[in-house]
Amino acid sequence: MRSRLPFRLAAAGVAAISVAAFGGSVAASPARSPQASKPTGSITVFAASSLTGSFTQLGVGFQKKYPGTTVTFNFAGSGTLATQIEQGAPADVFAAADMTAMGQVSAAHDIAGRPISFAHNLLEIAVAKGNPKKIKTLADTVKSGVQLELCAPSEPCGMYALQAYQKAHVTVPTVPTGQDAKAVLASVSLGQADASIVYQTDVQAAMGQVSGVVIPTAQNVVAAYPLAVVKSTHNAGTANAFVRYVASPAGQATLAKFGFLKP
Repeated sequence: MRSRLPFRLAAAGVAAISVAAFGGSVAASPARSPQASKPTGSITVFAASSLTGSFTQLGVGFQKKYPGTTVTFNFAGSGTLATQIEQGAPADVFAAADMTAMGQVSAAHDIAGRPISFAHNLLEIAVAKGNPKKIKTLADTVKSGVQLELCAPSEPCGMYALQAYQKAHVTVPTVPTGQDAKAVLASVSLGQADASIVYQTDVQAAMGQVSGVVIPTAQNVVAAYPLAVVKSTHNAGTANAFVRYVASPAGQATLAKFGFLKP
């Protein structure tokens, strides 16, 4: 087990969110806790930014089911989170938006057991509210006069977007990039970009601030979300309980409410 290195989330420019502040396929079993005792104490969950709303709600539900537990979240791009974990960041659970980021952490022997696939997602074109540029297709997003912003290619939403453009036979010019799906979505909602490719769940969460344009099934990409306990967890029992809760009917119902598809 690797030793923890000094790590400051604030310095990394990512948000650490405690559920308490809000009031309240690789299918396999998560690593079993060495104790069958009731979950207690605190855990920190590193989760992809596209999971912000759903996982915050899952944390509330988990704490309600297991009084005496505290779940704190660190939301950022999956690639960023994977690197943080490799560098010794204090994480107990890792939820990524693609298998590549999870594979990076697994290859570094930082995962306990094997990850589970807990949700799927699809891509959507996010456009300025009311779609003033009349964007209807992926090809429209690269037309002259349209400011496109994509996630960094090192992040899942960036890789998925490029795959979608390839399937649509659309060449993507050099465009500005954001750290993750939340960042590029914010650019669209603030009028700094006319369009971006994000997840359907992101568009749903930002409805009223942006509009969405559906990408045809033949051009879309299915995003698979894996979840695992980090080997260096300080609270294996509660970390495993949280993974089981996400995969439970209650957890899946919460994810569905936020627009995620079944794994």
